[in-house]
Amino acid sequence: MLRATILGIGLWGPGLFGWREGRAVLAGANPFAHAEAKPPAPLLLPANERRRAGPAVRLALGVAEAAVAMARNDHPALDPATLRAVFASSNGEGAVVDDLLKTLADPTEAVGVSPTQFHNSVHNVAAGYWSIAHGGRAPADSLAAHDATFAAGLLKALAETVAEASPVLFCLFDAPLPFPLGACRRTDFAFGMALVLAPQASGAGALGQIAARFDPRDAALDRPHAPALAALVDGNPAAQSLALLEVLARGEHRHLAAPLTTGHLRLEVTP
Repeated sequence: MLRATILGIGLWGPGLFGWREGRAVLAGANPFAHAEAKPPAPLLLPANERRRAGPAVRLALGVAEAAVAMARNDHPALDPATLRAVFASSNGEGAVVDDLLKTLADPTEAVGVSPTQFHNSVHNVAAGYWSIAHGGRAPADSLAAHDATFAAGLLKALAETVAEASPVLFCLFDAPLPFPLGACRRTDFAFGMALVLAPQASGAGALGQIAARFDPRDAALDRPHAPALAALVDGNPAAQSLALLEVLARGEHRHLAAPLTTGHLRLEVTP
């Protein structure tokens, strides 16, 4: 069993604009209203890099920075430059990839693929920007596992937290895909979340405890109890994390399942 403490949370999605606002909705204190907005620009990047970064990168860095800032409120010694990180995205920077494909498919295109666009299309671009912005010296991994990305990324982050006995940033994100890619892979809106995980211990600033183990049996994804929030899960692969966020917002003790490519990740969340 892998166990960790959650020290910080970042969140951005329809009607869930940051953890402070989103927590009240997830906990049922405020009604959910489906409204979309662009996440704040990641101020950790220089202005030129902010303009060049694609929408998925801006989303990822926004929630990652929010989670780390929250964790540092009670743990100021937590240094982003030495913080291990796991960035997980089902689709990566789909809007940039779409632009590249249109360029390649256009017989009148004489200039070819922009080096900046190519640089921003690789799957580990968010992890790279994060490391560059903070002068990071710790590993920053990037992974994708299609519909199992949430479970695979969280399992990787928890395993690293336990194995290395050090905090790990877990960032899960997916931005909308334009047509025609969006017709093949449904991603209707932007959704991102981030957790700062630490080796299990009691102390100031703990937002909850999480334990996980792999179960070889198949299991359906647990969705949020609130029907309006449960409906979001089908609109973005990263929104599979909503049940976990709901439990944390409500301060409940609950068991959750998240499918992997084979079997599932069995989660236990406690306040």
